Amino acid sequence: MAKEASRSLVVRVFSGLVALLDGTRRLLLNLILLALIVGALAWVWQRARTPALQEKTTLVLELSGGIVDQARGGSPRSQALAQLRGQGEQQMRLRDVVAVLDAAARDEHVTQALLLLDGLDGTGLVTLREVAAALERFKAAGKKVVAWGAEYDQRGYYLAAHANEVWLHPMGAVFIEGYGRYRSYYKEAFDRLGVSANVVRAGKFKNAAETFSASGPSPETVESDRALYGSLWASWTGGVERARKLPAGSIMGYIDGIPGSLQALGGDSAQLGLRSKLVDALKTRDEMRKTLIERGAEDEKNKTFRQVSFGEYLARVKPPEGTSKSDSVAVVVAQGEIVDGRAGPGLVGGLSTAEQIRKAREAEDVKAIIVRVNSPGGSAFGSELVRRELELARTAGKPVVVSMGDLAASGGYWISMAADEIIADEATITGSIGVVGMLPSAEEALAKVGIRSAGTTTTWLAGAADVKRTPDPRLVATVQSIIDHAYGQFIGMVARERKLTREQVDAVAQGRVWSGKDARGHMLVDRLGSWADAVAAAHKRAKLADGTVARLRYFEAEPGRLQKLLMGFGLREAAAAQVDARVAWLLGDAPAEAGLQDVAAGMAATAGLGLVSPELAAALVADLGWLADVATRRRPFATATHCLCAAP
Repeated sequence: MAKEASRSLVVRVFSGLVALLDGTRRLLLNLILLALIVGALAWVWQRARTPALQEKTTLVLELSGGIVDQARGGSPRSQALAQLRGQGEQQMRLRDVVAVLDAAARDEHVTQALLLLDGLDGTGLVTLREVAAALERFKAAGKKVVAWGAEYDQRGYYLAAHANEVWLHPMGAVFIEGYGRYRSYYKEAFDRLGVSANVVRAGKFKNAAETFSASGPSPETVESDRALYGSLWASWTGGVERARKLPAGSIMGYIDGIPGSLQALGGDSAQLGLRSKLVDALKTRDEMRKTLIERGAEDEKNKTFRQVSFGEYLARVKPPEGTSKSDSVAVVVAQGEIVDGRAGPGLVGGLSTAEQIRKAREAEDVKAIIVRVNSPGGSAFGSELVRRELELARTAGKPVVVSMGDLAASGGYWISMAADEIIADEATITGSIGVVGMLPSAEEALAKVGIRSAGTTTTWLAGAADVKRTPDPRLVATVQSIIDHAYGQFIGMVARERKLTREQVDAVAQGRVWSGKDARGHMLVDRLGSWADAVAAAHKRAKLADGTVARLRYFEAEPGRLQKLLMGFGLREAAAAQVDARVAWLLGDAPAEAGLQDVAAGMAATAGLGLVSPELAAALVADLGWLADVATRRRPFATATHCLCAAP
C-alpha cells in the first residue's frame, strides 16, 4: 500500500510539473504574440501620427530597381518579406511615383525635388515618359528639380534631362548607347546536337521562334527591327533634346564624337558630358548636399538639407479633393506573360485576370474599366479568356478603355482589341499579330548516345508530341492547320473591332511589331496618349455628372487579413504589408519555396554552363526557357501569341 501511495504521489507530482511547463509555455507564447501585436499596432499608430512637413522641404526621389505597373513576385506580403530578408528585385509602382510627384507639386511645404537615379533599372521608355511628364507638372507648379548621379545610363539620363539642373560626380559619365539588340541563333548548335525545334507559324514577320530554327535574322526581321528601334530612338532623342533645349541631332553628334572628344579631354568623361551640355555642373555628393542646404533649409539635427523621402511622402498621399465616394473607375493591370490558368502579380492569368474583370463588371459602383496592358503575350487561350470577359463588360454597358504601357504585343494586343478605345504611347511596342507553335524533337541527340525510342500505340496521335521522336508529318500538318485557323481568327477579330477589312489587317499583321506611333498610322490603336488620357477617356465614356472625379479602384490580389486590419488603422497597403511580413517572419509563417527555387535555378544554370559568364548564362536560359517549357508540357495543339520581345 505504501509503495502504491508513493508511486501515485510521484505520478501526480510529475503530471503537475508537465502541466506547469505546458501552461508556462502557452503563457510565454501568448505573451510573445501579444507583444508582437501591440508592437505592430504601436508602429501603426506612430506612422499614423505623421508630423507635418516643415517649410522648404526637399522631396528626395531615389528611384531604385524597376518602375512597373504591378510589382511581381507574389503578394504584397511575400514581397515585403523578401525585401526584409534582402532578397528579390526591388520594384516601384508607376502609380506611386506619379502620385508622389503630383501631390508634392500641390504641397506648399515642398519647394524642390532631388532625383537620385543610380539604382534605376529595368524600366521601359513609356514608363520613363510617364514619370518625365509628372516631373514637368512638378516644375510647372513653380518648383525646381535637380538630378544628381555618380553616373547616368540611358534610362536614368532620360529622366535627369527633365530636371532644371543635372549634376554629375566629377568621376562620372553619361553613357548613352541607343537601341538595338543581338540575338543568339541556335540552329547550328541544334544541328550538331541532333535537336530540332520544328517551328510552325502564321505570319512572315512572326519571328518569336526564329532563333531556334535559323542561323541569323531573316530579311523580315531586319526590316521590322530597323523600323521599330528607329522609331523608339527618335522618341528618346527628341524627348531629351527638347528637355535640354539642345539642337536636333545633338545626341547622335555626342555619340559619334565620343572617341575623338574623349581623347582630346584626356579621357575625362565627366568633362565631356559638361562640355556637351548634357550636364550643368560637376559636384561631389557633399557639394550637392551643401548647395541644397543653401537653396532650401538645413536639418541641423542630421547635418543635411531638410528632406522627405519617397516612402515617407507616399504615406502622406491622399486621394485628390472632390473624389467621388460612390462612383469608381476600375483598373485591371495585365502585366507580364499570359498563361492559361491563375497567376500572381506580374503575370497575366487567363482565369485570374478574367475573374478580376468579371468582379469589376459586377460591381455596382464601377462605371467604366481601364485595362493597363504591359505584356508580350503568351497563351492564345489565356488571351481569349481575358478578351471575352472584356467583351462581356462592354455588353453589360460598362465602357472599356485600354492603356498600353511599354509593351502590348501579340497576346497583349489580342486582349486590347476588345476595348471601346485603345490609347498607346508613341513608344509602345505593339502589334505582332501572328501565331506560332513548336514541336521540339531530340531523337537524333539521343541516338548519338545510344538511346532509342520504340513502343506500341493504338493511334498515330498517342505519344505524337514525345520529344524523343521526330514529329509525324501528319502532326506537323495538323498543327499548321490549327495555327492558320488561330491566325485567321486573330485577324478576323481585329478587323471586326477596328472596323477594317481582313485584307487591311493582314497587310499590317503577319506577326510584325510596331511602335505606338506607327500603329496609330495603321489604325491598330485609336490615338496616342498617356495614362492620364486613358483615365480622362474612361470618365468621359462613363458619362459621369459634370465635375465628378471617380475613384480609381484597382482590382488585384486581395490583401491578407492582418493587412486589412492594419489598413483599417489608416496605414497604406504597402506599409501594412510590411508589418504583416514582419509578424509572419517572426512567427515562422513565411513561404520559402519560391526563393529556393529561384536560387536553385540560377545555380543550376551557371554550373551547367561551366565557364560561360553569368550574363550570357542568363540570356541562354531565358532564350531556351520557352523551348524547354513547350517540350515539358507536351501540348502539340497549343498555340502561342507571343512576340518573345521586351521593352528595351
